[in-house]
Amino acid sequence: MDAPWALFLDFDGTLVDIAERPDAVVVEAGLPASLSALWQRLDGALAIVTGRTVEVVTGFLGDPGFDVCGMHGLERRVGGRLSRPDGLADLGTDVAALRSAFADRPGVLVEDKGVGVALHWRLAPEAEADALAAMAALAARLGEGYRIQDGKAVREIVPAASGKGGAIRALMEHPPYLGRIPVFAGDDRTDESGFEAVNALGGISIKLGDGPTAAAHRLPSAPAFRAWLHRWAEGVTGPSDLPAS
Repeated sequence: MDAPWALFLDFDGTLVDIAERPDAVVVEAGLPASLSALWQRLDGALAIVTGRTVEVVTGFLGDPGFDVCGMHGLERRVGGRLSRPDGLADLGTDVAALRSAFADRPGVLVEDKGVGVALHWRLAPEAEADALAAMAALAARLGEGYRIQDGKAVREIVPAASGKGGAIRALMEHPPYLGRIPVFAGDDRTDESGFEAVNALGGISIKLGDGPTAAAHRLPSAPAFRAWLHRWAEGVTGPSDLPAS
């Protein structure tokens, strides 16, 4: 019998492999079915916690019944109801200015997240220094209500109130998560606050790939994690079987 787990999952680099463009990720066959099986197995205690928007994640996965926390937990679709904090400014003007500034660098991609923005340079690694500087300048201009969030070949500016750890802690205070043991899997620096929250709650944190981490467990890659996830959905394995980091 499964322990009373609550499962939290990053999206990019975890449920899907990192792609050259954010819109080019591929959801592997069988993943939505395994997620649905786990959602039922865990009595609804499953949520995706991601830097993407809720709309984008549901666009890739269909319309799953499980919960989704987007924008690093800033927007949340819980129990089928979507909520966002009031009073956040739209950064459309800043997005337009970034696109203009990098118009002659076709490999640099500006991702508009409404109340946040991400600048990707995976296709133009030579532009990293300029991209970092541009985002640092924008963050300084926006002020203390925003913060920088770095990932793999991407820098985001997000409202300071966002954070995957905060989203996980908030969900754990209410059914069906309440009283369960949290499990969180992710692959990069944006997931560290989630690992720290889960560790503090006595749960299981899983880092995918190399690099320093607060996570207590590690798997070598996103494909290896998804293979393990499929086996859990089938009842073959579970979090207690994970190797230590």
